[in-house]
Amino acid sequence: MDIFDNQKPLTFNFREELEAHLISPNGFREYDVRWLYPDEINKKGLEIFGFSLGKYISQKKGEGSSIVVGHDYRSYSSEVKYHVAKGLITSGLNVIDIGLALSPMVYYAQHYLNTDSLAMITASHNENGWTGIKCGIEKSLTFGPDEVKEIKGIVDNSNDFKAEENGNYEFRASVREIYLEYLKSNQTTNRKIKVVIACGNGTAGAFAPELLRSLGCEVVELHCDLDFNFPNYNPNPEDLIMLNDLSKNVKENDADVGFAFDGDGDRLGVVDDKGNEIFSDKIGLMLAEYLSKKHANSKFVIDVKSTGLFFNNEVLKKNNCTIDMWKTGHSHIKRRVKEINALCGFEKSGHFFINEPLGLGFDDGLKSACMMIEYLNYHKNRNLSDLYANIKTSYQSPTMAPYCKDEDKYEVVDEITEKIIEDQNNKIEISGCKIVNTNTINGIRFSLSNGSWGLVRASSNKPSLVIVIESLVSREEVKDIFTYINNLLNEIGKIGEYDQKL
Repeated sequence: MDIFDNQKPLTFNFREELEAHLISPNGFREYDVRWLYPDEINKKGLEIFGFSLGKYISQKKGEGSSIVVGHDYRSYSSEVKYHVAKGLITSGLNVIDIGLALSPMVYYAQHYLNTDSLAMITASHNENGWTGIKCGIEKSLTFGPDEVKEIKGIVDNSNDFKAEENGNYEFRASVREIYLEYLKSNQTTNRKIKVVIACGNGTAGAFAPELLRSLGCEVVELHCDLDFNFPNYNPNPEDLIMLNDLSKNVKENDADVGFAFDGDGDRLGVVDDKGNEIFSDKIGLMLAEYLSKKHANSKFVIDVKSTGLFFNNEVLKKNNCTIDMWKTGHSHIKRRVKEINALCGFEKSGHFFINEPLGLGFDDGLKSACMMIEYLNYHKNRNLSDLYANIKTSYQSPTMAPYCKDEDKYEVVDEITEKIIEDQNNKIEISGCKIVNTNTINGIRFSLSNGSWGLVRASSNKPSLVIVIESLVSREEVKDIFTYINNLLNEIGKIGEYDQKL
């Protein structure tokens, strides 16, 4: 593809004089860093961040450590990578640049190249104007809150920064092909599967169609041409605009399945052959059932946004599987999967973590798509809609995100937590049911006496809250639970417009 053929190694100028540095402290988030560029971080700020990251890595792994870097397809991502890499080299790190990449491609490259660390330049599904960096040292894992805090401390005290060449730089163009071969390994398909691939003009469009065709699938491309303006919609497989468009095209093309990928390719959304938009936690449940038949006694990690159907699923019970609910966030779930040696982890957002012996433990939308093709191939004579119909019915809301300032969001969550616990103690009813349980591992997830639940938490990467609801009874009850949550938030104040509502 031209977009890869035209890539060239970076040529660094270490004598550039730049403006005073700008790094907004709000960019240091729970498990990565994200800023509006150049309003919240400028070129000099990026260099200082790279320098500070390099110093942190050197402290942990020793002087002269190596790091693999890549970038997503945004108009400024290559520029951002240039300045971050410049800072890394200044710190003494040896930088291996693999060019245009998906986040999981960089995670894989750390294994393949055996580097000490990684840095992926991406804003993931955030709107244009955002940039960010996902970082890691331990293979298959990315930084959590403690690591991000430590790096911020180095940034705040980086008075010794000087743009001088201390480390080395190398460009590797071949990793893309090696990564695609890794995804195809041990993958056999003897069922003709027609798939619509929606990429929202994001980076996954340069990878996913080629991969699925190589597996023998008939592929219909939907917004797979790369365009950093995202002219159709933001590439986010949780967004109903993207899923509705995918649903329409699956039905029009009489396809077997539809796949939606986010901007950096680490998440997957799925639409079945009838155009049903299946939330990713339900897809996770279907895959867990399938995998448990081959891997009895397995552990599966789910996040606090995921369906409660995992806990009373008869197939998982029969195969003696353990369900572990953990904090939302790709870094949190990856660590938990490794910590308890789970077979897989599933997030409602579409991050699937496929661990050994099936994968390497990190979240990969393309690997997840391969797993879905394997799932459909195994059930040769059945449509995805039929398989989905076997899952117990529940009624779920989309993930809803009302605006809330970064400096306010955790306080708002604390306040609504107090109010919900008070309502539980006062035996307040929602849709005729009392609150019987609260889980505060990540925000507050409250359960009703009939098993329905609602969740309110602070977003880890944007100035917003996150609201998710599931009813085991009806769509009306979903609306009732939402009304209850929304009324409490209005009492507290400090929230703005929702990105989407029921």
